[in-house]
Amino acid sequence: MSTTFAQEKHIRASFFHFMEDPNIESEAYQFIEHGILTVENGKVKSLTTFEAFQTSHPDATFEDYSGKLIMPGFVDTHIHYPQTEMIAAHGEELLEWLNTYTFPTEIKFKDKNHASEVADFFLKQLLKNGTTTALVFGTVHPQSVDAFFEKAKQFNLRMICGKVMMDRNAPDELLDTAKSSYEDSKKLIEKWHKKERLLYAVTPRFAITSSPEQLQEAGRLLKEFPDVYLHTHLSENKAEVEFTKALFPESNGYLDVYQQANLLQKRAVFAHAIHLEEDEWEQLKQHDCSLAFCPTSNLFLGSGLFNLQKAEELNIRVGVGTDVGAGTSFSILQTLNEAYKVTQLRKAYAKNPSDIKPLSALKSFYLATLGGAKALHLDHAIGNFETGKEADFIVIDWKATDLLKLRIENSFTLEEKLFALQILGDDRVIEETFIMGNPVKL
Repeated sequence: MSTTFAQEKHIRASFFHFMEDPNIESEAYQFIEHGILTVENGKVKSLTTFEAFQTSHPDATFEDYSGKLIMPGFVDTHIHYPQTEMIAAHGEELLEWLNTYTFPTEIKFKDKNHASEVADFFLKQLLKNGTTTALVFGTVHPQSVDAFFEKAKQFNLRMICGKVMMDRNAPDELLDTAKSSYEDSKKLIEKWHKKERLLYAVTPRFAITSSPEQLQEAGRLLKEFPDVYLHTHLSENKAEVEFTKALFPESNGYLDVYQQANLLQKRAVFAHAIHLEEDEWEQLKQHDCSLAFCPTSNLFLGSGLFNLQKAEELNIRVGVGTDVGAGTSFSILQTLNEAYKVTQLRKAYAKNPSDIKPLSALKSFYLATLGGAKALHLDHAIGNFETGKEADFIVIDWKATDLLKLRIENSFTLEEKLFALQILGDDRVIEETFIMGNPVKL
């Protein structure tokens, strides 16, 4: 799929985006009910009111999405593309679920043709659901990453991916070695990192499946390539935490395993982080690490309830992750639906329930857009409609379903409408997805 840019195009709609965290700044967002977005060579040139545009461009033509809402494309900060075909696998907690479903599925990705087919399906699912950037797990096979990046490149997507590093506690067919994982990852970094819009993440699956030597090699890669990402799991499940402590008795807890391998850095993204000790929260803050909040997965596997409020109090970067395939939907909207319920459920386990604040609609959509971009240190390029940013955005139909239409008609503030969209919306509300200013043809 070749990419061509219109020299300049104008798009009319309602527009909504963030400049800052709404829980920090009172004027954190901009909503223009009748606006015009001007895109030039794939980048945002301007966002203004329709009235101002008509005054300055009386004869200009525009694409008309009046009555629809346009916002920046969604950012998914944790997802596994090889698990697409095993989504909705019943009945286990994390470690049993991996052995029963995940590992047998991932073995198939030694076949690059299979990996390419799944990558194509996966990316189309993201785009249909309005997700334009994601931080993605491959498998242990280098060809799984090649297949993913080749497909992402065809769509001209801003995507991050990495080869899984895994040298123990998994089937033999999925094991590499400390040495081979370093060498394979280095070759993939040199081949793909910063090629067009593609970025690389050093990806040890989690502490349980990597030897101390392999984790050291991951740290070596981060030192040699300081602008790549670190993407792994942390404290998702209580049994996982205890197993990790048993495997690394010399470490002072789960996070310290990663710290000893020099994996804590500002481009490190840790998925889940449910069962953290107080000192681990402080370490994450100190090293400017990011966390991926994965509510549908955490509920589906019975892992626990992420403490978003704690992360916010410590000013730790957080994005939302669908975490397919333990996660149950590609839709960021449905993920935000469950995120709200997680914050509500925390009241049931709190000593002082009144101290627990439910997730607001504004904070939700911040996490899904600019907040996710900040968690991935990509807010210089994506996340809102500031001039010069890459024009990845989505067109939302407020009236895509009868129920949503009814609820919107009975909502009287922007926040009420956004909350209804968050709870009732899914892929059906995504009318169009634009990548670098061009509508995606799927």
